[in-house]
Amino acid sequence: MSDVGVGTGDGPVRRLAEWGARRDSLPTSLRAVLGYYAATGEFDSQAVLLKRRVDETMDRLLADLYETVETALEAEFDVAAATFRYETKLTLPAELTLGYLYRQATERATGRFDPVTGTRSRLFGLGGDTANRTPPPNLSATNREAVAFVDRAEGVTDLIVKALLDGDMRDAINDAEFEDFEVNDELSRAASIQRVAEVAQETLRAETERLFDRYPDEVRAAYDRAVDISESHQDEDDAFRATLRDARAGEPGARDEIESAYKHASFPGDDHPFTDEERDVPYLKTQYDRVGVIYDGMIDMYRGAGFDIPTAFEKSVVLAIVGAQIWLDDVDDYRDDYEEGQLTPVTAEYVLSPDDRTAYENVVDISERYFELAVAYATEAGSPLNGIAIEYIVRSGDPTILPGSDG
Repeated sequence: MSDVGVGTGDGPVRRLAEWGARRDSLPTSLRAVLGYYAATGEFDSQAVLLKRRVDETMDRLLADLYETVETALEAEFDVAAATFRYETKLTLPAELTLGYLYRQATERATGRFDPVTGTRSRLFGLGGDTANRTPPPNLSATNREAVAFVDRAEGVTDLIVKALLDGDMRDAINDAEFEDFEVNDELSRAASIQRVAEVAQETLRAETERLFDRYPDEVRAAYDRAVDISESHQDEDDAFRATLRDARAGEPGARDEIESAYKHASFPGDDHPFTDEERDVPYLKTQYDRVGVIYDGMIDMYRGAGFDIPTAFEKSVVLAIVGAQIWLDDVDDYRDDYEEGQLTPVTAEYVLSPDDRTAYENVVDISERYFELAVAYATEAGSPLNGIAIEYIVRSGDPTILPGSDG
């Protein structure tokens, strides 16, 4: 377990919370809530309730998505019952944004009316769930508008989740990586996993296109821009691999190339949300292009659909996701990535640093910078749900598996 955190508390209650946050025996979700309180002194019971509401909605949206895909698979392969699931972490930023919009709707409502569930009590999460929103009659105009706001937020989230999964499935199929596609025995006997994945992705793509037609052109434009930037970064993969290979072989100038073109790459123009200071954080440009821009585009999709989301919230999400990519995926995959010649911030540090200990410390320090910025922006945006999610990410990582750690 790492000692990385996004802050420390003062006072006996906050110190107790920090102590609990460091107990591996407690569930990570609870440790995240305690850690956020210890770091900020803020315990927001509404954030915990919103998380539950978001989980209910996301479960419902994904269940509907899978049902659509399963129906298509049953027809395509003539099976009686298809079961399909796709394992992904991509939905977290959409969940955070939906929670932020739920909070906006709740703050607009009056008379203790909960527009997320359509009931009149928000106390302790009582009074219904997101799947059975049946507002009482004779609602005020303000509360009717809050319910309509929730409906629109869930509709855009449905489109975004489908678009994110469509793109991720397409990448997995192109890379012949099918371990995240889960099917039942009857379906696996009827078709190869590749054909199942292709039909599932084609079905999801058609559904995404149908939903895009419901929204202004700005929504599709935001998505297309993000995809274009991400795919351009993927096109550079062979060049990055060659540079890493040359650096490991001691070729002159290769390490300098990693420093300038990968670790400290510069943003062209102003088509990004970052300050001069933030652009100095190592790997921001390449990791923004790799993963961050997809969620930047996601926020712009919400904006294109008419939702007002501040820049602070956007940067909190993007910086948290870039940090999570390094802290979770790149750390976990370090040995495989190094052996396969994949340039990531983690493999880069083990080539650029004079020894393993320095590389390890750099990975931890760089990750901390992302998370500290993300939490600061979450606070500025008034989104403790983001702060708790960042704590969850931090406490889910294990950098001690890297060479040079004391673990």
